Amino acid sequence: MFRIGDVQIAAPVFLAPMSGVTDAPARTEADRFGAPAVVTEMVAGSELAREKVDFVRRAAPHNGSGPFIIQLAGREPEWMRIGAELSEAAGADIIDINMGCPAKKVTGGQSGCALMREPGLARQLIAATVAGTKRPVTVKMRLGWDDGSLNAPEIARIAEGEGAQMVTVHGRTRMQFYDGHANWSRIAAVVEGIDLPVIANGDIVDAASAQTAMTESGATGVMVGRGATGRPWRLAEISHALFGTPYSAPTAEQKLESLLAQIRASVALYDEKLGVRVVRKHVAAFVDAWCEDYGLPMIPETRVALCKLDSAEALLDGVQAALGNWKAAA
Repeated sequence: MFRIGDVQIAAPVFLAPMSGVTDAPARTEADRFGAPAVVTEMVAGSELAREKVDFVRRAAPHNGSGPFIIQLAGREPEWMRIGAELSEAAGADIIDINMGCPAKKVTGGQSGCALMREPGLARQLIAATVAGTKRPVTVKMRLGWDDGSLNAPEIARIAEGEGAQMVTVHGRTRMQFYDGHANWSRIAAVVEGIDLPVIANGDIVDAASAQTAMTESGATGVMVGRGATGRPWRLAEISHALFGTPYSAPTAEQKLESLLAQIRASVALYDEKLGVRVVRKHVAAFVDAWCEDYGLPMIPETRVALCKLDSAEALLDGVQAALGNWKAAA
């Protein structure tokens, strides 16, 4: 059993916060298959305070068995404090601070990974978040802004000093975005520099890459992002391989029912028109994963056809027809 503050987690294997991906329906399915911990999409503390509908949806709980972790973003200490208060009031078990997002719309506002260029402000933001909640606070970052400023160890020490209880490091700089390959060995400097648990992130797609990432970095655990899209069971699979947590490989029938449940939940959360549009990326990833996992030929025209359907009924019927016909091959 792994602990962050007073929160117990089956194992240090996390589903990464991904904008437009890890909404409540997606987190529910990962939890259903046994993911130890999942994290919400990035939520701006100021927008959460203003109760803007899209930001409130991002922080919607998934009502699973694991901890409810909300990730906050921003660059104003007072809004981060308020965001932490609101997150705790919403039932968050853990609050994570985003200092790793490389997206231009985030860094352009001097948030996300841009904060790694301002250690003084990073300190204020972490302190304000910790002051705003009794729940454990964690920080997610990258190696640094670029190869000339690999200051993750410095930011991690600041986080530890201000009361954060875990650090996650993506093994790339901001300027790399997602190019090349994550350098897990560079995370070792963070592991060696603080006494907090450190989680390795970046290019972890299965049990083998997770084990390599932990070996090269010395990290306590892993965070999986794109490797789990289309495969919500992947987190539990990795956790079982690394830490021996319970896991039963899902059948093709269970996988198909999971996707159908996610489509229904997406429609329920957003309404039909938006819900169908939002879930399309998950349908596309699932179809590709299904074909890859079962050795079936990729059929992009089927994926494209499914993603053009604009009603919940049509999408549910289309998925069942397409994947149901392939189920026998699985």
